[in-house]
Amino acid sequence: MKRLAIWGAGAHARVVAEAAELSGWTPGLFDQEDARPGDPWPVLGDDQFLLQRLGEFAGVVVALGDNHQRLDWTLKLGAHGAHLATIIHPAAWVSPRARLGAGSVILAGGIVSTAARLGRAVIVNTAASVDHDDLLGDGVHIGPGARLAGHVTVGDRSWIGLGAVVREGLFLGEDVVVGAGAAVVKSVETGQTVVGVPARPVERPSPC
Repeated sequence: MKRLAIWGAGAHARVVAEAAELSGWTPGLFDQEDARPGDPWPVLGDDQFLLQRLGEFAGVVVALGDNHQRLDWTLKLGAHGAHLATIIHPAAWVSPRARLGAGSVILAGGIVSTAARLGRAVIVNTAASVDHDDLLGDGVHIGPGARLAGHVTVGDRSWIGLGAVVREGLFLGEDVVVGAGAAVVKSVETGQTVVGVPARPVERPSPC
């Protein structure tokens, strides 16, 4: 089995580790903190330890839920010469005519359809679907059960929440947030958060 280094040790990292293991990898986690008692995969060291040992792993993937951090770490590890792995759960389906960017993860029940193109460090989460000819930028996260119709464009680092749906042919800009269960029927400008049915823009809370 091929050795896979996973940067991250939280709940999402455990899901990615399991998907990787079922796909023929031997995962080892790296994080600033130790694994919690009972976690099935060991935390082997911190980021400096990982950077020193990249050559020992056939692949590396970043398993962080935060889109900005996941993309930043993916680019950093790539710049250090890591082979950025793409993880596809055996219960997912990816068209042979789709294109997946380095460091992307397709989890159980996920579907990536014909001629879809995914950027780097994309997550297609549990039972989410990306339909034909969709274009997803770097660092995008399609949440569990979310659905994108065909010919949808999603900009870098955008997040489509749990169970949300996006109508065909729409454009969503960079750093967009689509709330859980929202129905997006109009294009969404960069930086906007939209919620509801139909989805409408709302103000984001100011950072503390």
